[in-house]
Amino acid sequence: MTQTYWLPPREADSPTAPLGQLEHLRRQHQLILNAVGEGIYGLDLDGNVTFVNPAAAAMIGWSADELIGRSMHAVMHHSLADGSPYQREACPIYAAFQDGSVRRVTNEVFWRKDGTSFPVEYISTPMRDEDRALIGTVVTFRDITQRRWAEEILQRANEELEQKVQERTAELQTANQQLRQLSDMRSRFVSMVCHEFRNPLNNIALTVSSLNRYDTQLRPDEKTDYLLTINANVERMTQMIDDILVIGKIEAKVLEVNPKPLDLVAFCQALLAEGDYRRPQAPIQFGCRSRQVLACLDERLLRSILSNLLSNAIRYTPEDRPIWLKLAKQRGQAIIKVQDEGIGIPPGDRRQLFEPFHRGQNVSNIPGTGLGLSIVKQFVQLQQGSIEVSSRLDKGTTFTVRLPEVSL
Repeated sequence: MTQTYWLPPREADSPTAPLGQLEHLRRQHQLILNAVGEGIYGLDLDGNVTFVNPAAAAMIGWSADELIGRSMHAVMHHSLADGSPYQREACPIYAAFQDGSVRRVTNEVFWRKDGTSFPVEYISTPMRDEDRALIGTVVTFRDITQRRWAEEILQRANEELEQKVQERTAELQTANQQLRQLSDMRSRFVSMVCHEFRNPLNNIALTVSSLNRYDTQLRPDEKTDYLLTINANVERMTQMIDDILVIGKIEAKVLEVNPKPLDLVAFCQALLAEGDYRRPQAPIQFGCRSRQVLACLDERLLRSILSNLLSNAIRYTPEDRPIWLKLAKQRGQAIIKVQDEGIGIPPGDRRQLFEPFHRGQNVSNIPGTGLGLSIVKQFVQLQQGSIEVSSRLDKGTTFTVRLPEVSL
């Protein structure tokens, strides 16, 4: 089907122009309009189509013959992008030939014959006759779907990149903060280790110096006391070294945990029968209402947990006051309590109680490394358990360990 494209009148269309020249100009204009990839159409002062090129007709799905003489606003500019009506009075295209100003728009849509829309950018340029009177407008537009699609992809990519940068920045900030905290912890740890080793080393040095100076003047029992002092300080340093090595293994995650089924009743009774926990004046009391409490635990770690808690209770409790080791089953858990009537823990010390080398204000004159409770907490956590403490100053302390019970 042959389509007809209409052109606005020009000076060459005057009656005095040769017919051959008129035809030539008309054909030239038509070829130009047909070749342009952008949509171009003209409107008269009533907003009706006077000419349209193939690109414009193809983009909106109409033929040129169907468009000539029709209101272009009603055909393809009747609604906004959200589907709401677009009033003709608000249309920049019509404003162009009302006030003679060029309008450039980049954020509207045109509507196709099938009812779909596509984003466009367009320029509405007023047309004037030889007397400079407004006679209509020429609209040039292009479909920017691909460009919008690319812009959206680029925007999403930028947003994702920005999000990743923010996340990575946050991760790096967290990592830097953790490194700073780790560095501070290690510095404090080294300082504490040096301090804790200095005291027993000084005691040993003073004791050895006294032995050398007064060896010939000392009675055998006095020499024995000196040697016992040296031995006690050596044992204290040895225990600190062992504890530090254990903490290092825990931090390096190389400490092996080998759980196996244990009868906690029998385990606690056997532990209390050992010589280290015998108190002649007030023996440690064991209590359990069940004949058997089973748990799948590492025997070595459990022994260390109970040994540290019982040793602390003995160390900070007068010899004539009672200490209890209590065992119970509750809601699928094995509950172990070490309870004493000792000196208690000051409220200000409880927050740091499980930190390495922390020692309470009221125990500075009592021997200890300050590592035992830190090891206890980490051993409990390694076995999927928890530990809590309650205490009253000068009334006593209770440590409660909760471990998962098993049924065999």
